[in-house]
Amino acid sequence: MDFRFTDEQLMIQAAAREFAQQEIAPVAAQHDASGEFPKATIAKAGELGFMGVEVPEEYGGSGLDAISFVLVMEEIAAADAAHSTIVSVNNSLYSNGILQFGTEAQKQAFVAPVARGEAIACYGLTEPQSGSDAGSMRTRATLSPDGKHYIINGKKSWITSGPVADFMLLFATSAPEKKARGITAFLLKTDQPGFVRGKTEPKLGIRASATCEVELVDYRCPVENRLGEDGQGFAIAMSVLDAGRVGIAAQSCGIARAAYEAAVEYAREREAFGAPIGTFQMIQSKLADMKCRLDAARLLTYRAAWNKMEVRKNGGRNTLEASMAKLFASETAMFVTHQALQIHGGMGYSKEMPLERYFRDAKITEIYEGTSEIQRLVIARQETGLR
Repeated sequence: MDFRFTDEQLMIQAAAREFAQQEIAPVAAQHDASGEFPKATIAKAGELGFMGVEVPEEYGGSGLDAISFVLVMEEIAAADAAHSTIVSVNNSLYSNGILQFGTEAQKQAFVAPVARGEAIACYGLTEPQSGSDAGSMRTRATLSPDGKHYIINGKKSWITSGPVADFMLLFATSAPEKKARGITAFLLKTDQPGFVRGKTEPKLGIRASATCEVELVDYRCPVENRLGEDGQGFAIAMSVLDAGRVGIAAQSCGIARAAYEAAVEYAREREAFGAPIGTFQMIQSKLADMKCRLDAARLLTYRAAWNKMEVRKNGGRNTLEASMAKLFASETAMFVTHQALQIHGGMGYSKEMPLERYFRDAKITEIYEGTSEIQRLVIARQETGLR
């Protein structure tokens, strides 16, 4: 097996690392403290092509592959997880679905501005009463009497980038009695009447990634902005989540890497009982476990990204590989940040160092885009064929 990256992949990785360390890292703590959406750095990310890594050039993107995307995600997440969340939504949850299921007109109108960094996108699946059980959603889309619009009413919760988004990929039911088979996908412009944003949520981590509830009140969505066919929405949502979980796995690796590197440096410099604490067997054991888990998470993530490309060429789904990568990498992020904080002791608990931010940011990776519990169900069902 050849584990080497191509020259193009190494080039985009280096560009992402330089941008992340020079532009994002210096402002990460400030944005975490204020919760302010990082408009300036996200705009620069768009200029560099990071908001549409896998989007073809004709739609404003960089036209690169899935491996390049996870390399970009890891580098940005290592500087700040909140920035990488915004990048992930634009790339994975939003653009992937439109590129796969959208019309030419939809790709030009809804993907190109996002890929160029001129617009921010969000993804509307979760509702106040339905998170993991997406098939029970209540947001309703009814075709107007003249057949030209869908009238949409309902609420969506935990919408990443919702407070600032220009576009939304929304899922609503047009036939509640059909449950999952009645769900349809829509592309919304957020500046239209009936799109109501709630308060920005105060979150434990990824605080600069703005999140809110969105209410649709008689929102009129033109029929030509329906994504895919009536009743195809649930299949679109699950396909998009396969892609999104690869992005979250890469984000998890970035958070874990930042924490691990900080722990290694601290173990070399911090002295106790007349020696660097890195000479103590207990610290060495922690570092060894952290390193092994981080590299294993990376390999699962790279495999999921590679398989994502194979699926695009040959058909099928990337469900198993994506869920395995997301599950292991997210739990690795929590494990590594916890161990790194322990190694730092009291200093790790202080906001003067970034460890406590890494720890807070890591937790969400076990929750969004499918909790660890849901990933285990997905993996087991894929393997057994049982439901």
